[in-house]
Amino acid sequence: MQKQSGWKQKSKEDIREIFRFCEGYKSFLDRAKTERESARYIGDYLAKNGFSEDHSGERVFRVNRGKEVIAFRRGEKDPADGLRIIVAHVDAPRLDLKQNPVYEDVDLALLRTHYYGGIKKYQWVAIPLALHGVVIRADGTTVEIALGESDDDPVFLIDDLLPHLSRKAQDEKKLSEAIEGEKLIVLFGSIPLAGAEKDAIKEAVLGILKDRYGITEEDFISAELEIVPAFKARDVGIDRSMVGAYGQDDRASAFGLLKAICEGAAPRQSCLAIFTDKEEVGSEGNTSVRSNFLQIFLYDVLSGMGIKTDEAFIRRMLYSSKALSADVNGAVNPTFQDVHEKQNACFLGRGVCISKFTGHLGKSGASDANAEYVGEIRRLFDRGGVIWQTGEMGRVDEGGGGTVAKFLAAYGMDIIDCGVPLLTMHSPYEISSKVDIYEACRAFQIFFRS
Repeated sequence: MQKQSGWKQKSKEDIREIFRFCEGYKSFLDRAKTERESARYIGDYLAKNGFSEDHSGERVFRVNRGKEVIAFRRGEKDPADGLRIIVAHVDAPRLDLKQNPVYEDVDLALLRTHYYGGIKKYQWVAIPLALHGVVIRADGTTVEIALGESDDDPVFLIDDLLPHLSRKAQDEKKLSEAIEGEKLIVLFGSIPLAGAEKDAIKEAVLGILKDRYGITEEDFISAELEIVPAFKARDVGIDRSMVGAYGQDDRASAFGLLKAICEGAAPRQSCLAIFTDKEEVGSEGNTSVRSNFLQIFLYDVLSGMGIKTDEAFIRRMLYSSKALSADVNGAVNPTFQDVHEKQNACFLGRGVCISKFTGHLGKSGASDANAEYVGEIRRLFDRGGVIWQTGEMGRVDEGGGGTVAKFLAAYGMDIIDCGVPLLTMHSPYEISSKVDIYEACRAFQIFFRS
């Protein structure tokens, strides 16, 4: 029952192809550090591969508020028989700037943040950070910012306390309490504005923002600015077998899904690729998978195909559909192996991971796939030669996690979680195996062709 390393099953030619594929993956990670950047990259890639916003076409896509993308590819069969759906999310844990973030203290200009998603706060201090996002100015125009990525860009940082002074302030506290959320404060500048009598350093950095981007302090109110790690995606290991980068949860799935929906011959069933937002905060909001965007998109596409449709038709179609929730899982950690029940855990390098259920404690909040559907996916992947494994998120009562699967399951469709195992998940620098990234894309391609 224990799977072997996927690398053992690959020829030298296969490995060269895996490495080539992951060069594209690393480029995607560097260009898509936020949900907006991911949606733009995905939309551009779809357009280059024959997808358009013309709902009467064979390949259709639409972007929802710059943060979510749905792509449709028409199949040979009647859509009423159901779709093949794969959903991945493009948001990742990060720090968001507050609406009134800029202030001055101890001769420094500083930015206040509010963290987004499940992070370990101590991992975000004393590392180089970048500033990404959009600002909507008072006149309604939009300014895009991406600062900290180029070699000649400045980076930003959250200060940590030196060990000489941290005994009471940090060392005697729980790890989760050593860095408080309100203390995730970004260093932003230190040169005072000549001639200014009050908040001279704050006025100086605001002047730079005004000169460079044409934005004022009040414009932060209508901004979405994110603090993300300034690290580049890099090969990890002397054998270059792994990828280290920010945001691989869940862009590891999104990249493979994007390739899968674009490539290959026409599918038998019509296919949907959903690149959704807000998963890391419970899929709330109008760019999440829980919004009505999916149904509106399907209504427009089916109408464009000349199919008479209504809400009942769409609900029946979704009920007859089959889906994968393409989300990552936590691979066995070599240092903390005791948090896993290794007989039912996934491992780095053993292929894409199928998780019958998620949730925590007594499967609370889980989407639990039917045995019949697990068997169907198992046979499908075996016939296609996909390297796959199964895995749960940690030991019983140890923790757990959730995905968007339960929200699509509410339509009545069959769905199961299927994604890439990661180490250091939700950290500023997550680790994946190149063979797992490649096999995930192959799994998605085979599922779309089923």
